[in-house]
Amino acid sequence: MVVGWTAFADTIPLYALYALLFAHAGLTGAQISALFAIWSVVGFVAEVPAGALADRYSRRGILAGGAVLQACGYGLWLLVPSFAGFAGGFVLWGVAGALTSGTVEALLYDGLAATGAEESYPTVYGRVEAAGLLVQLPAAGCASVLFSFGGYPLVGWVSVGWCLATAALAFRLPRQAPPDPAEPQSSVDTPAAGPDRSLVGPLKRLAHTLRTGLVDTLTRPSLRNAVMLVAALGGMDAVEEYFPVMAAGWGVPEAWVPVAVLSIPLAGAAGAMLGSAAGGVGRRALAAGLLGSALALAAAAGLHRPAGLAAVALFYALYRMVLVVVDARLQERIASSPRATATSVASLGTELASLGLFAAWASGGVPAVALLFSALAAVLPRLLRPPVR
Repeated sequence: MVVGWTAFADTIPLYALYALLFAHAGLTGAQISALFAIWSVVGFVAEVPAGALADRYSRRGILAGGAVLQACGYGLWLLVPSFAGFAGGFVLWGVAGALTSGTVEALLYDGLAATGAEESYPTVYGRVEAAGLLVQLPAAGCASVLFSFGGYPLVGWVSVGWCLATAALAFRLPRQAPPDPAEPQSSVDTPAAGPDRSLVGPLKRLAHTLRTGLVDTLTRPSLRNAVMLVAALGGMDAVEEYFPVMAAGWGVPEAWVPVAVLSIPLAGAAGAMLGSAAGGVGRRALAAGLLGSALALAAAAGLHRPAGLAAVALFYALYRMVLVVVDARLQERIASSPRATATSVASLGTELASLGLFAAWASGGVPAVALLFSALAAVLPRLLRPPVR
């Protein structure tokens, strides 16, 4: 059910057009980059507290709340199509993303662990990632049809409705098991009951959950290193925001850009599925795959023409394969600590890493981004060393 919900949540028509919406409203390239930075900073601030909320309260409710905030953000874009309105929408979307990231992974892993099937997490998580990428095809097609009938307003309001439907469907996901009273940090589907019904009791329990997750994450070397690696790799996924920019800059007519870049998420989906079957691959092989992705991206920059998008697709496939395997290694290392909190620490680092990617793009474009991936390939074997038993 998590795979299906994730796929539904990612089938948003506006995804294929929102960068063009900003340009249509008269924003400059620098202003659009500033919006992306605002998005990342908000996610950074909200990430770990959101993970603690998901470990303390209903994960289904957290996911539903995130979808509602995302709908509100898109509505603000449509009602106030200016830099301020877009920035406010990204603030809401940033909080929504923080509520979702970490929560989905924790819900999935703990659900599998409850049936003794946690070893299948890489396979299932790979399917989740692949589904989220594959649905960009129907979403892009839907965006084109809606745009032809009603322009950006129709695309936007349909996307708002879709987010609200996503929120409703979140409550059909499986409930979490009731908490063990001896473990106040356990994640539950409903708030823990207790004699203190004031605001102080819940805040104390939330603070305990947050502290437990942070201490465990920062004091265990193997977990800390895996968190750092997932954060750095996850931040690099912000490069997808620039795929349309690459296509247009390499000579693809603007009207054909959405179609031209569709091969890239398809390749990413294939890579994620390959990663789900490559759970046992060694860390040096993963580093080689990541280095190969960097070389493919550099080759695309060297071509500087539409044919280079094929190399970008290869880059994205290899990158997504590595990301799925590395995320699975992280989940294996979390053990009994508050899972959503620990995963959200990685997601917090992802927001920081994405700022680095934005800066690299601004300073050197595609070659600078390829260099970042090469650097990550160099440190991957060290950060992914198996824990000492």
